[in-house]
Amino acid sequence: MKCHRSKDQRENRGPNSRQGALFHSFGSTAEAEAIDMLGSKPEMISARVEIAIRGATGCYEAEDTGITRMGKQVIKEMNRVGLVVDMSHSADRSTIEAADLSERPIAITHANPYEWSPALRNKKDDVIRAVTENGGMLGFSVYPHHLKDKSDCTLQSFCEMIARTAEKFGAENLGIGTDLCQDQPDSVVEWMRVGRWSKEIDFGEGSAAAPGFPPMPSWFNDNRDFGNIESGLLDVGLNQHEVAGIMGYNWHRFYADNFTPAV
Repeated sequence: MKCHRSKDQRENRGPNSRQGALFHSFGSTAEAEAIDMLGSKPEMISARVEIAIRGATGCYEAEDTGITRMGKQVIKEMNRVGLVVDMSHSADRSTIEAADLSERPIAITHANPYEWSPALRNKKDDVIRAVTENGGMLGFSVYPHHLKDKSDCTLQSFCEMIARTAEKFGAENLGIGTDLCQDQPDSVVEWMRVGRWSKEIDFGEGSAAAPGFPPMPSWFNDNRDFGNIESGLLDVGLNQHEVAGIMGYNWHRFYADNFTPAV
């Protein structure tokens, strides 16, 4: 079901509950287009300020020049109307500056700590700290290119990484992001790497030899496998309250607080 407000998720419980979806626009120029297309209210769309075109610097650029003048205006307006700034695809300096500039918490919705898996899309400790110290959220990714040992990553390794991150930055600032592209053909990832802005494919963490979606780890094939992560977090020593927060309640609180217009 399409959720317009955080209360829609809260009310979508019980034996007949369905999976709730919040729509997400991709890129700093997409908000108005997405709002018109989806019929969504602005407070329910989070926007990514990424790719070094208008607002910030993307994580694959050689130089990170930080938030641009336009980016500063975009962040200010997003704060006003109740959009969440998502810096998942942005470079380190840009993300830290966004966390400092934003008057409301920002998010990294789908990435992992760089020290665990040094992918360019993953985030170093100073970046995670800048986001979480301001009340922001880090959502852990299960996309194989972001995992230690990629498709061969074990559930124990993934959950131990989450436990260490909780010790450093607080379990209340963590959630699951997945970056899951379930039941999608390889043509989708090709479109994401080219879109409307490039005539050449940037393979990101992939390669020309393996351009498609990598195999998912055995413990998370699709959205029916969240229970494996929940069990794994308990097995590595996180308590029930911490696990419940990471598995969803932290995101729900974050949405309720930040998908609203500024007073």
